[in-house]
Amino acid sequence: MQDIPPEQSLIEYPSQFPIKVMGANVDGFVHAVTAVAKNFDPGFDAASVEIRPSSGGKYLGVTVTVLVTSREQLDELYRTLSTHPMVKVVL
Repeated sequence: MQDIPPEQSLIEYPSQFPIKVMGANVDGFVHAVTAVAKNFDPGFDAASVEIRPSSGGKYLGVTVTVLVTSREQLDELYRTLSTHPMVKVVL
């Protein structure tokens, strides 16, 4: 991936940034996602989490909004979530 100069970024830092994470509807999934969010944003408010089950109920979409302070932090958050064994997709 090519680095984008800060003046060309569409995101201004710091910023409240929503991230949607999808995975199987199993015990511990929401907690796992919120724990990662808390690691990257110590002020993360778990009450702000949005949870949406799939139409069949097999999957969950979890939206967390975290305070990101840099492109590097945002990239690392995406990498951490994407490689978590309970996570299927990160948007």
